[in-house]
Amino acid sequence: MIEFENVAYSYGGGELLSDISVKLAPGSFHFLTGPSGSGKTTLMKLCYGALLPTAGHVSLFGNDVRSLSRDDIAMVRRRVGVVHQDCQFLNHLPVSENISLPLTVSGRQEGADNADLAELLSWVGLSNRASALPPELSGGERQRAALARAVIMSPDVVLADEPTGNVDWEMSQRLLRLLVELNKMGKTVLIATHDLGLIRATKAQVQARVLRIANRRIQLAGADL
Repeated sequence: MIEFENVAYSYGGGELLSDISVKLAPGSFHFLTGPSGSGKTTLMKLCYGALLPTAGHVSLFGNDVRSLSRDDIAMVRRRVGVVHQDCQFLNHLPVSENISLPLTVSGRQEGADNADLAELLSWVGLSNRASALPPELSGGERQRAALARAVIMSPDVVLADEPTGNVDWEMSQRLLRLLVELNKMGKTVLIATHDLGLIRATKAQVQARVLRIANRRIQLAGADL
């Protein structure tokens, strides 16, 4: 589904990632961990074509990313839902419209079912906040809205970059349960996090592979996590 073969990425004259080989298979669940600045966000951007590798090959759904046109990349991104570390919303639009923005941008809004949007809002626990404006949301509500927006196109892969970084433990657990549910529905999930406690708690709920970036390379984390 998403495969890295001897991938390297250089930034600002220095190599940030080197000789990365990893495969995100359909329906798999992965954690990506490592110290701040180790390249977690960069690796995620390589996963959906926002960045191109400086060496090696990234294959997205069977196609080398370098062979894809701009339109092809746009189509690939419809298959990958991303929850960004600093989720941005249009503050003048209510939550429901912010969540459905990907449908509007892709031209699928006409065929969108209001019942589906209502079901999604209910799933993330925001039914009573549908008409609220983004500045009125708490940190946890923003993250759940970001997750809803990421999955509204029913992507095959969900990438979440430090989704629990600005919320308390209880909300972290709630967000992770939603991501585990997505995985059990067949979605491939990759979560970047430095919270080892969260990884341990989640591994009790789902079979998860832990990838650690260290010295610019990917290492399989041991059972001590």
